[in-house]
Amino acid sequence: MISIDGLTVEFGGTTLFKDISFAINDKDRIALMGKNGAGKSTLLKILAGVREPSSGRVSAPQDTVIAYLPQHLLTEDNRTVFEETSQAFAHIHSMQAQIEELNHQLSTRTDYESGEYYQLIEQVSALSEKFYGIEETNYESEVEKILLGLGFKRDDFTRPTSDFSGGWRMRIELAKILLQQPDLILLDEPTNHLDIESVQWLEDFLINSAKAVMVISHDKAFIDNITNRTIEVTMGRIYDYKVNYTRYLELRKERREQQQRQYEEQQKMIADNQEFIERFKGTYSKTNQVQSRVRMLEKLELVEVDEEDTSALRLKFPPSPRSGSFPVVAEGLTKNYDAHTVFSNVGLTIQRGEKIAFVGRNGEGKSTLVKCIMSEIAYDGTLTLGHNVKIGYFAQNQASLLDEELTVFQTIDDVAKGDIRTKIKDILGAFMFSGDSITKKVKVLSGGERTRLAMIKLLLEPVNLLILDEPTNHLDIKTKDILKSALKDFDGTLILVSHDRDFLDGLAEKVYEFGNKRVKEHLGDIQSFLHAKKMDNLKEIERSISKN
Repeated sequence: MISIDGLTVEFGGTTLFKDISFAINDKDRIALMGKNGAGKSTLLKILAGVREPSSGRVSAPQDTVIAYLPQHLLTEDNRTVFEETSQAFAHIHSMQAQIEELNHQLSTRTDYESGEYYQLIEQVSALSEKFYGIEETNYESEVEKILLGLGFKRDDFTRPTSDFSGGWRMRIELAKILLQQPDLILLDEPTNHLDIESVQWLEDFLINSAKAVMVISHDKAFIDNITNRTIEVTMGRIYDYKVNYTRYLELRKERREQQQRQYEEQQKMIADNQEFIERFKGTYSKTNQVQSRVRMLEKLELVEVDEEDTSALRLKFPPSPRSGSFPVVAEGLTKNYDAHTVFSNVGLTIQRGEKIAFVGRNGEGKSTLVKCIMSEIAYDGTLTLGHNVKIGYFAQNQASLLDEELTVFQTIDDVAKGDIRTKIKDILGAFMFSGDSITKKVKVLSGGERTRLAMIKLLLEPVNLLILDEPTNHLDIKTKDILKSALKDFDGTLILVSHDRDFLDGLAEKVYEFGNKRVKEHLGDIQSFLHAKKMDNLKEIERSISKN
């Protein structure tokens, strides 16, 4: 058991949280929830030992292993993927080297009767017993299994990690954590760089193989599937619910309604007593009663109502100009990079008003096909855009295309038209820009803030074909819900590249699956696609078992 006692964090005259205490037990799967800035990531860092609290302590048994995957990694190295992942077993390498050194000493020394020689024999015996008692000494197969599960191919194992993007390096760090078999795994937004299959694999691993887990995530389906406990950080304190995220939302609503009732009853009681005090404060016969009520009000502990997330704004896209019946038609579409074929002989027809999803493992060509549609890259075959197609495109690097000299407010004010201009501050607030932040220049914004700003800008432009490439990576659950609602009402054609199952659920009506250099059409929504995929995977397993 890991115990958190009286934790307080203060900085710059602000108290982030005060005197919080709870325990983490084996098999706890904890979702850490709260508004941005509530202190979730700070709490995770304290548990990981990379940050000190102002007061309070975290205590655990001596051999407890706590592994931490931060949201942003700054790792650079020259090892191969397999070598870097194998660093999870550095303690085994060290032990092996120590045994070899002791054996070398025993073979070269001649003082067989000395106490030092007997001491060496005892050392090497004890170490060898410990070494051969470790289950992971034959770790290569475990490394292979984890890397394949997280989406790496065997060809990747010998490639240097410097060949890979930040998202893939994060997977390597995740692989190292999972291989350590820690007592507690701390994960800060682990699904941002994982495709649907890898997220499902991670879910299965955390549910069936991990000991205790605490996760910060904006992927509603992921946290609902893996967690059995929700800790909310709000207004400097915590609320601990022994339920998953969906049930927690229901209980939190009930809690807040109860607080509101208690608050209103207390305010009425305070007003009644203040009226009595004002009315009789000069009356001699009522002096004791007046003083008694004054003392009572001075000692009264005020009921607080937890902050409500008021960002439930309903956004609507401007009406779409009418396009032709088939905004995108591709025949025999092929894309090669030198000797590497991304996809071959792709045919697809997208009808006006359809909402479709591009899914599949990373690197299988989803973003590449989008770039073909956008005429950003050359290709073989034919790709035709329909009559009067006006594209709104959100690329993964969309944030870098904003004008850095404009403020947040100016960026949106420049594209807002009509009545929506009166709601700019509300819209910015829904996407977590409020107060002084709306006067910040784009150049000082973080990557996540720029992404959110680029998304708002796109929401306000009149288009009839929306193409969104991983739009939800930096959006919290509430903001994703606002965007999803707006996309449901969008009367144009939508192409979504996303690994977020909850976001796609109820939004995408048809799925194109990318894999093995092909693009396969699945009629039906994301749930029917995932069900079919699961059945296919089970059939593959059955086929492989029957061959053995």
